[in-house]
This record gives sequence, structure tokens and C-alpha cells, in this order.
Amino acid sequence: MNISNLQKNVLSLIKAFTFMFIKTKIKPILWFVISATFMLSGCVQYDLGINFNNTNNGEIVQHIQLSEKLTSFSGDYIWEWLNSLERRAQKLEGSAKRISPEELIVKIPFSNVRELQEKFSGFFNYRTEKNSNQVPQDSEIPTISSNLLVEENNFLLLSRNRLIYDLDLRSLSALTSKGNGLAGHGSIINLDFNLQTPWGVKNIQQTEDAIKPEKHGNQLVWKLKSGELNHIEVVFWLPNLLGIGTLIIILFVWGGFYLRYTLLPEPELSGLKDL
Repeated sequence: MNISNLQKNVLSLIKAFTFMFIKTKIKPILWFVISATFMLSGCVQYDLGINFNNTNNGEIVQHIQLSEKLTSFSGDYIWEWLNSLERRAQKLEGSAKRISPEELIVKIPFSNVRELQEKFSGFFNYRTEKNSNQVPQDSEIPTISSNLLVEENNFLLLSRNRLIYDLDLRSLSALTSKGNGLAGHGSIINLDFNLQTPWGVKNIQQTEDAIKPEKHGNQLVWKLKSGELNHIEVVFWLPNLLGIGTLIIILFVWGGFYLRYTLLPEPELSGLKDL
């Protein structure tokens, strides 16, 4: 199932950059200086995470932090972008919390793997009205391709899940210090993907473009690389509450029959005493 998870958000950000410099008619040399300033420290931290509690409960979490440099240059467009995230989260029964004018946390719940993929698609594959007076057309900005696949196998009390995530960020190579020939190894946009489960995650590194994650307890964190192919593949187990609940009911009923017909004495029949 193809899901453009970070595509629209990153592209909206690039649109804001592009339109800002077109409208203000900043000269190339000034654009280079501003870009260099951004490259030294980065101006956007975008953390995208999936938290699983069990097979029937989890949430998508997005944490966006913008630098004051970015908001001072293109505040109006950035505010509209953040507002659009809030509106889309509410349509999917999610919530959005503004920590500060430059920081936003979005949470979208899901009840199973299928709903997870549907809400991913519903949140990130959104459509906006095109207005040539506000932003450039999509053909003027780079495209990003991504693919998220989650396979689930249930084994009564447990479920085995395999998550494969591919994100092609080669079109964003111009946003990295390497792509611009600037000193350092920074990037305008820093993208992190994290996955958290109750019993931890096993990372599978099968391809050359697979990213080695950092482990924090039951959470794995991948630092996505702008300008490169990013591949993530993991396997994890989750408790199946439906199967566990069914087993508890069966044991409860069996215990009732055992108590009634094995441990308790048979009731005496008054009619037999008179015979």
C-alpha cells in the first residue's frame, strides 16, 4: 500500500521557502548567505512516530519544532501549514497541541493495522486548493516517494507484525549542506522516525540503504537522511487483547462447570426420600 507519509508536509515547507524568495526577489548571493545560515544549525525538526500499545490500540505522533529563523522569514505560510495539520488531525479523531508558536504535537489514534494505514493515507495524502497567487505549482517543487507496509499474523494470544518503510528523499539533496556545497553536515530539515512497542522491536537490515536505528528502551529511532534512499524494516510482537479476553471467558465458564459438578455435592431430591 503506497502511503506518502512525509511528502505533503515537506513539500508544503518547500513551497513556503520557494514562494518567499520569489515574492521578495532576494538576489542569489543573499539567498546563498541565508541558506548557509540555515544549514549550520537546521531550522526544522520533524519527528514522526508510531506507538503500539497492543494489537487494538496505538497512535501516530508527530512533533514539529521550527526555528525562529524560519518563522521570521516566512511566518504567515508556516502558521497556515501548522493550522492545516491541526485541521487534518481533528478530521481523523486526533488532537493537536501547540506547545509554543514554533512547536506543535499531533496525535492520531488507531485501533488496528488497517486503520493505521488508512489514517496515514488520510492525513498525509490531503488535497489543497491551488492558488497561483499563494504558492508555486506542484511541478515546481521536488517530489518524494514513500511506501509503508505492515503485515500482521495473529496467533490467538499474540500477533507478529512486520513493518517495512521506504522513503526516497533524493529530491531533497539541495536542502542538505552537502548538496549546496556548504561546510558541515547539517540540513534544513531534520527528519526522525520512531517506533515504540510494549516488548521492543527487532531491526532487520537487509539492504544497503537500510538505516541503523538508535535504541531507547522499547523504542527505536531512525534519523532519516535527506538526499538519500531510506529503508526501515522491523519485526515486533504485540499482545492480542481479543484473544486474551476470549481465553479468560473460556476459563471462567470452564471453572464454573468444574465447581458446580465436581467440587459441590449433588443436591438431594425430596421425592426420593419418600420412596
